[in-house]
Amino acid sequence: MRPYILAESNWKGIKDGVYDVAILPWGATEAHNYHLPYGTDIIEAEAIAAEAARIAFEKGAKIIVLPAIPFGVNTGQREVMLDLNMNPSTQLVVLRDLVEVLNRQGIHKLILLNSHGGNDFKPMIRELGFQFPKMFISSCDWFKSLDQKLFFENKDDHAGEMETSLMLYLRPDLVLPLSEAGDGKSKKFRFEAIKEGWAWAERQWTKVTKDTGVGDPRKATAEKGEKYFKAVTVKVASFFIEVASSRPNDFYED
Repeated sequence: MRPYILAESNWKGIKDGVYDVAILPWGATEAHNYHLPYGTDIIEAEAIAAEAARIAFEKGAKIIVLPAIPFGVNTGQREVMLDLNMNPSTQLVVLRDLVEVLNRQGIHKLILLNSHGGNDFKPMIRELGFQFPKMFISSCDWFKSLDQKLFFENKDDHAGEMETSLMLYLRPDLVLPLSEAGDGKSKKFRFEAIKEGWAWAERQWTKVTKDTGVGDPRKATAEKGEKYFKAVTVKVASFFIEVASSRPNDFYED
């Protein structure tokens, strides 16, 4: 039983607990090329949240990890069988209910550990921060915390070398042989503004990729996944510790 994981804890240990920050892992349920499971984002979110929380907890952070939300925004993947979509408006309702609980019980810091590129919590955080002024709400994308070039040969957007390496390390029993994986080739928008990054449009997944992957997984290894996982969790833990140890009047530099 890990005392920083709510789902593994009991009322005896929780009822008198004092927590500075709650962590909410948020993933998605969607196809990840041919070789990775639909729950890849959930598995990654839970594993990274738990290990980062362990590091933070052992350094004195009063931290609690909430159960992961398994559904993300997949509005561009309607043709992909059983890619489960949760609209942003639904995410806001779910998040508001959870924030209300934390706020009422005196846990005024919440970090959303995001594990899915389609999730965008910024507008929700703005709205909820206005409604709950005592709350500090932040989101972080663990997959953006480190430069992939330090660990992998090919950049991963979805089910490529990075995610495949992670899953080979975390849950090799759920990964098919890489000989069965697609090459992850994908099409890009032809519009220069989108290529340059100052315009955006949602990708229609079945028009972009044939195997649902965006990124070549074929050079993935468990060894790369282990090295990356350990580095990412240390980086994420440092953020958890900073937030947990900071007082509301001390969030900003002088």
